[in-house]
Amino acid sequence: MSGTVLLVEDEPSVGELVRSYLGRDGYRVIWVRSGEDALVELDRHQVRIVLLDVGLPGMDGFDVCRTMRARSRVPILMLTARDEEPDRVVGLEVGADDYLTKPFSPRELVARIKAILRRAEPQPEGQVLTLGDVVVNRETHDVTIAGEPVELTAKEFDLLAYFIANVGALLSRDQLLDRVWGVEYPGGTRTVDVHVAQLRRKLGRPDLIRTLRGAGYKAVSP
Repeated sequence: MSGTVLLVEDEPSVGELVRSYLGRDGYRVIWVRSGEDALVELDRHQVRIVLLDVGLPGMDGFDVCRTMRARSRVPILMLTARDEEPDRVVGLEVGADDYLTKPFSPRELVARIKAILRRAEPQPEGQVLTLGDVVVNRETHDVTIAGEPVELTAKEFDLLAYFIANVGALLSRDQLLDRVWGVEYPGGTRTVDVHVAQLRRKLGRPDLIRTLRGAGYKAVSP
C-alpha cells in the first residue's frame, strides 16, 4: 500500500521521524503543523489517510477531526502523548478510526496505517473486470479485447483496472497519480496523460476513456 498521507503534527522531531519513515515505505507525506492548514490541504489533495496529533496549537485534534469527518470519509489515525481512556473515547466519538499513543515505533505506525487502509478500502470482489469487449484478469494480469490478447505494461494494466473498477466516475489526474502510482512522480500529472494516451492506442477503443477538459478522465460503457 502507498499513497498520500496528511501528517498534522507540530512537534518537529515527531514530524521528521514520521515523514522520513513513511517516505522510505513508499508514501508521499504532506506535513503541516496546524489544524487550520490541515483542513486546507485536505481539500487540495487526494489523501488516503490523515495522521492527526491531538495537542495542536489553535484548533486541537478533536476539533480538526470533527471538522474533517463532517466533510470527508478519509481515514483518520489520531496521535497523542496522553494514554488516557477519556481521550481515546472522545477521539473515536468524533470520527477517528484508530488511536496511537506517543512514543510509538515507526513500524507499529505503518502497521496501523495498513490495517486501517485495508478496512477502509476493501478490494472489489472478483478478479475479472469487463468494459464492453475489454476483459481484465487481475489475477493473471491478462487483458483481452474481443478475445484477442493485448500487451500492456504494469502501470498501463493498473491504470486500466482502476478505470474499469470505477467506471462512470470522474477521476482527476491527481487522484489517478495517487491511486495508481502511489508516489509523486517528477513528471507529475503529465505522467497520467501519457499513459492514458498509450492505453487508448493499445486498446483501440479511444471512446472508452473520455477526457473531461480541466477535470480529468472517465471510463464509460460502450
